[in-house]
Amino acid sequence: MKKLLRFLRGYRAVTVLGPLFKLLEAVGELIIPLVVAAIIDKGIAAGNSAYVWKMGGVMLGLGAAGLCFAVTAQFMAAKASQGFGTNLRGALYRHIHSLSLSEQDKFGAAGLLTRLSSDTIQTQVGVAMFIRLVLRSPFLAAGALVMAVSISPKISIIFLVMAVVVSLILWLVMSRTSPYYRKIQNNLDEVSLLTRETLSGARVVRAFSNQAEEQRDFFTSADSLGKKSIKAAALSALLNPLTYAVINFSVIAVLYFGGKTVSAGNLSQGDVIALVNYLSQILLALVVTANLAVTFTKASASAARINEVFDTVPSVSQTASECPAPVANSAKLRFDNVSFAYYAGSRNALVNVDFSLSAGQTLGVIGSTGSGKSTVANLIPRFYDPTAGNVLLDGVPVSQYPFADLHRKVHIVPQKAVLFSGTLRDNLLYGDPDATDEQLWAALEAAQALDFVQKLPDGLNAQVARGGRNFSGGQRQRLTVARALVGNPEVLILDDASSALDYATESRMRHAIEALPFHPTVILISQRAFSLSHADKILVLEDGGAAGYGTHEQLLQTCEVYREICNSQTKGGADNA
Repeated sequence: MKKLLRFLRGYRAVTVLGPLFKLLEAVGELIIPLVVAAIIDKGIAAGNSAYVWKMGGVMLGLGAAGLCFAVTAQFMAAKASQGFGTNLRGALYRHIHSLSLSEQDKFGAAGLLTRLSSDTIQTQVGVAMFIRLVLRSPFLAAGALVMAVSISPKISIIFLVMAVVVSLILWLVMSRTSPYYRKIQNNLDEVSLLTRETLSGARVVRAFSNQAEEQRDFFTSADSLGKKSIKAAALSALLNPLTYAVINFSVIAVLYFGGKTVSAGNLSQGDVIALVNYLSQILLALVVTANLAVTFTKASASAARINEVFDTVPSVSQTASECPAPVANSAKLRFDNVSFAYYAGSRNALVNVDFSLSAGQTLGVIGSTGSGKSTVANLIPRFYDPTAGNVLLDGVPVSQYPFADLHRKVHIVPQKAVLFSGTLRDNLLYGDPDATDEQLWAALEAAQALDFVQKLPDGLNAQVARGGRNFSGGQRQRLTVARALVGNPEVLILDDASSALDYATESRMRHAIEALPFHPTVILISQRAFSLSHADKILVLEDGGAAGYGTHEQLLQTCEVYREICNSQTKGGADNA
């Protein structure tokens, strides 16, 4: 939790002043039992009603002042904790986006979402409780004990014994519950993941009538979360009955020995009442401290999970500040003996892949599932860095480009068509925020999306539902291609971006992209040999390695893997591909 205190920047004044106001409130609470004792001994016992009214007014004044101090402290605690939460959530969100896909894969989407939401809220509550109670409760307990000693040193021994017993109870309960809270948060990650997968894949679940199995998996995980939560809550619930039992025995002891002392003339009746009040204050302070310990335990577990993300250093980082000049007479894009593994010690997804493309050329990439096609696509915009070899753009390693410049030059259309909620214009402007409507329409025309967008009542201002659910799969793919074309990229990567299109639409899109005035270099990844047959070069991947490289005609003669793919996809064999 200490590492996260830097996010209180801008709220340090209220963070310091808040506990001080709670301290002033506690001082007033410690004075009130003395006032009550004085009213009993000097007012009621002496029949002095004027004194009773006078000290009653003092007591009301102390109460009003305490209320003002408490409200002020609450306001400061709320302001500081909300500001802390805002700063923390913003910094965590930015850091998550600075991580490469490797680190994001490590935590998983559900784990990162839980850290951004539930864990952040737990730490925020911890800060609020810290400001409100961290000084007040210990000061109240210690102050009440000191005041009891000043009234009767002998009877105050009961207070010391009670404080030791209650502290022991607190330690035993906290030490048993603490390990559960991290397990609970991790279990919450699992529940979030199952919920996210089931909702996003609802169509698949229904199509296979698999609702019962998905519900069983969810409820198994949810039951596990419930059992851990109940166990932690049950242990925490022991605090109040145990501490109240101790305090009630202590009250009985104070009344018993206090009564004897009063009979002996060494203590007044008001003093006994004051001792009972101080005993109650100590009890309340210790109970609050116990609840504070529970809150801090939860906040500490959540803070550890958040710090785990902050402590993760991106494996892909920006080292350049200026866009480098192209190397003369170099290829537009080159893979120089590139190898890549997603995790240290895992099998290579790519092994010694080597090819080069001139400006305006098209490279087709084909291979079986898991052969490394998408890995090739992800290395060009530097979503990952190769473990060996270099990826060069205009003769310069992509690692030497600032991210903004690299991503202006290289646009990618991923396998899964992703649209964001908002308008069509908002989605298309991702490619270039400064693009005009004419550029947007031109991109839609090249992507073969012009016809259905023009038919929409609101055109470019048409609303896009979350995930683009109000468009068909083929329409979403064409819109994502249009988005990539808006920025006039030098390198355009189409990662199986036409899988939902018919051959005629795909062919028209291909010819429209070839006719674009800015002539991008195209990386075309597909499972369909027909889609790649026109490419200047075709890279055939098998188990991460290059099984063949050349034109369609050359590969039919020299590459057995490519020939088998073509034969499997055409009725008349490879010659008709």
